[in-house]
Amino acid sequence: MSAALSPTADAARDFLAEAEEILEELGAQLADLADMAELGSWDPDLLNAIFRGAHSLKGVAGMFGFTAVAEVAHNTENLLDWLRMGKLSLTQPVIDLLFRSSRLLTTLLRATSDGTLSRHADDIAAFIAAINTSLSPSSPAISVSPAQLGLPDSILGALTEYEEHRLRENLGQGRQLLVIHTSFDLGTFDQELTALTDLLKEYGELISTLPSIGENSQTNIDFELLLGSRHPEGELRSLLEGRVVSITSYGSQPTSLQPVAVMPQPAADQPSAFNGVIPAEAPKISTLESSSPPALSEESASAKSMSRTVRVDIGKLDELMNIVGELVLAHSSIAAIANRMRTEGFSRMAIELAKSAKGLERRLTDLQNGVMDIRMIPVGQLYEKMSRIVRTIAREQGKKIELKLYGAETELDKLIVEDIADPLMHIIRNAIDHGIESPAQRLAHGKDERGTVKLSSFQKGNHVVIEVEDDGGGINVEKIKQKAFSKGLIQDVASLSDREALELIFLPGFSTADQVTDVSGRGVGMDVVRNNIAAVSGMVDIETWLGSGSRFTIILPITLAIIKALIISCAGRTYALPITSVVESLLLAPAEIRTVENKEVINLRETTLPLLRLDRFLGVERIDTPIEQYVVVVGAAEKRLGVVVDDLLSQQDIVIKPLGEALRSIRGISGAADMGDQRTILVLDAGGIISEMMRVGG
Repeated sequence: MSAALSPTADAARDFLAEAEEILEELGAQLADLADMAELGSWDPDLLNAIFRGAHSLKGVAGMFGFTAVAEVAHNTENLLDWLRMGKLSLTQPVIDLLFRSSRLLTTLLRATSDGTLSRHADDIAAFIAAINTSLSPSSPAISVSPAQLGLPDSILGALTEYEEHRLRENLGQGRQLLVIHTSFDLGTFDQELTALTDLLKEYGELISTLPSIGENSQTNIDFELLLGSRHPEGELRSLLEGRVVSITSYGSQPTSLQPVAVMPQPAADQPSAFNGVIPAEAPKISTLESSSPPALSEESASAKSMSRTVRVDIGKLDELMNIVGELVLAHSSIAAIANRMRTEGFSRMAIELAKSAKGLERRLTDLQNGVMDIRMIPVGQLYEKMSRIVRTIAREQGKKIELKLYGAETELDKLIVEDIADPLMHIIRNAIDHGIESPAQRLAHGKDERGTVKLSSFQKGNHVVIEVEDDGGGINVEKIKQKAFSKGLIQDVASLSDREALELIFLPGFSTADQVTDVSGRGVGMDVVRNNIAAVSGMVDIETWLGSGSRFTIILPITLAIIKALIISCAGRTYALPITSVVESLLLAPAEIRTVENKEVINLRETTLPLLRLDRFLGVERIDTPIEQYVVVVGAAEKRLGVVVDDLLSQQDIVIKPLGEALRSIRGISGAADMGDQRTILVLDAGGIISEMMRVGG
């Protein structure tokens, strides 16, 4: 792969997968367009779809840095734009040129994949010259004025250039124009409008859909739909009776309209060179008909796919991962049988079986890693959605926001990315609504009028950290305390630390907003944010600086599919604790336990480590307490907690299965796992346990 054509091999693969799909659809649409042209008419929606496809291909190629493909797609887009605007007739030579464009783009994609793109500079130059030659109108357009049509100025003045062209085309074809006034309830207008427009498209061409002013603007939204149709007006009135407010018809006399010539316009922003490869003086081609398409090369004529990428439904990957999980359990059973045979005197057979189990383990590890790699996607896929949200809310709030993105290449399990999309969106919405001040307030406080929201992600050990930071006014901790006191959540404001006060934000129904907005203030959301993040064994933390901003930190496991776990026992029950959460383990010395503010702690390398007795946390009754107990030190980010258990049994690969609805709300449990001996045990969620301990203060 030529370094000049693609920054990375990954970018080339992503580009080829996306571009090949677009080209395949374009090829099918061009074939349909050619069939329609033979019959003397074509669907403008199809031409628009082809235009959008060329535009999408240009954008994708430009985004990944493939300038040659972007340039050819750009010139094809210009040709299609002239067609859809009526500046060019859809003749056979034009159709040939469109197919030539499709062939050339296919050739360039193959050349991109094998690094031979520079060989096609002459083909690109000749194609651009042919496009430039073709961009001249072959027939006059029909001039339409409001006086000739009788259409209201409010409608004609709101039409785009393309809609005006379609209006002329409908008149030229002798169609009747109808202005259909509709009124829909605000709550259901989108579905009702879609249903009506789909119906109207069966009876003509929907030229434009324009918002209108109606009588019930408080509860309804009105539209005026401009339709060109050959169907009798009476038929349409019967069809739409009871569904629209009014229908106004406008007759057309196309013969009385005077054709006027449209002056040719050069294609906008046409680049004259590609990376210095195309000669500045393109070959001269006198007419479109004389430009014969280049012969198909062997590579462009091949039906073999250019991309080596396969798009797989995540459900199939889940099924495959479950099968791998069952194989892992089967391996554990085989290894256990081998150990038992060795203790029972079948040493020779046990050794052979153990060797086979070891080989199976290696292959299973490779298979597991391969499936895991397939499930991993860059967090950057979320960033585009968040960018749109920031722009939308900033406009609604009248604020100026700059979004800074870092770590888009950080990878996470696809399912985790999907599950955190909504919590991340809510955090960003709150940052803009509650955090960032208005431009006037920021200037008054000596800040830039443009606020900043920083979204960053990075890998830390076996976790991924996502941070949302803003430079707004911060969270008023004292206001939280007063709100909690007024709601009866606390008895004494002075006894609540700032850290404990921030935790109150995640309580159901808690909000410090003085008024309800469309964005926030209803007291719902932040508890759901924490619950959704905890559901994927993650945790969320807040830091704030009054007057300077806030930072929300989300800590997530890289994957929840197959993980290695520490199997522990407590009060006669067995649990699994993901190894990714385990920092270390040590034997508990009862003499070292101290009590600080009614909480058990021990000293661990000159730091104070809070203890949690697992049986008490889970509410399990204990018959007796063993003489020896262990402390498993678990951690998430900088937080540490010592979990007191009875015994450390083994390490084992497990597949986490989701809990049912009845158990889903239990804090500190992320799921269940089947063991090789047919038992099912609960999987502990270290992040959830730490969050719960912080919430209850012990």
